[in-house]
Amino acid sequence: MAPKTARARRLGIALRSFREAAGLTLERAAEEINSTRSTLSRYENALSLPSPATVRALLMHYNVDGDELKNTIELAKEAKKPGWWVSYSYLLDRKTADFIALESEATAIQSFEPSLVPGLLQTPDYIRAIMRGGPHTLGDDEIEGRVQFRLNRQKRLTATPDPLVLDAVIDEVALLRKVGGDDVWAEQLEHLIKLSEIPHVTIGVIPISAGYHRGTRGSLHILEFGPDDQPLASVETVAGQLSFDTTTELDTCTKIMQHLRTVALSPEESNKLISNLLKGQ
Repeated sequence: MAPKTARARRLGIALRSFREAAGLTLERAAEEINSTRSTLSRYENALSLPSPATVRALLMHYNVDGDELKNTIELAKEAKKPGWWVSYSYLLDRKTADFIALESEATAIQSFEPSLVPGLLQTPDYIRAIMRGGPHTLGDDEIEGRVQFRLNRQKRLTATPDPLVLDAVIDEVALLRKVGGDDVWAEQLEHLIKLSEIPHVTIGVIPISAGYHRGTRGSLHILEFGPDDQPLASVETVAGQLSFDTTTELDTCTKIMQHLRTVALSPEESNKLISNLLKGQ
């Protein structure tokens, strides 16, 4: 099963909109192309990808023509193209694959991490230390594969001409945790200071002095895909990534992220805190 990419989500939303505009139920639309209700539901919910020919047949029955027909068929073709992450699929469970597929197409990400430096901001040795201390025993080759995979994800931050816009909030607790030992930890903090100099990367730290806050229980990520696409929120649990895209869920996650920004230090103050940690202050 292909990962649920932003293109697949966009295609599913378009198919649902055209069907509803034509006044057809899933059952009736399925009959028109000799398919089933469940198959069309999976297309509309981006759980599976229809072929461009199937999309054409559906849209013809929905009386869609002109640019709308052409553009939707082209979207179906694009959605079928494998992403760069496919070569690493042996390392990923389904939920993680879905998240990475969406992350790779996001234009901006708001991220909060309570326990570790966010993956998009980690150094190679910091990643290795996490992999060695994870719940599964991994061989050296598998660890290096995971390191390279995460470094490839980070390339979005320096991509041209459209780099990923990242607004990261990190709990100070994550910065105090000396993952990999003193040297690896110090290198990671120095890396954060360097990354904060990139115009489209913002790093805010929630100091321990802030006490309890709404992010204490876990990580939160909000992925944005541009003005015409609905954002998606994701949290990481011991069971893997969980995604939320309903209006109510997104409103809740957005309010939590807004709260986290209010208790975080400014980027300038956050840089100073990180520098002080390095100096042992």
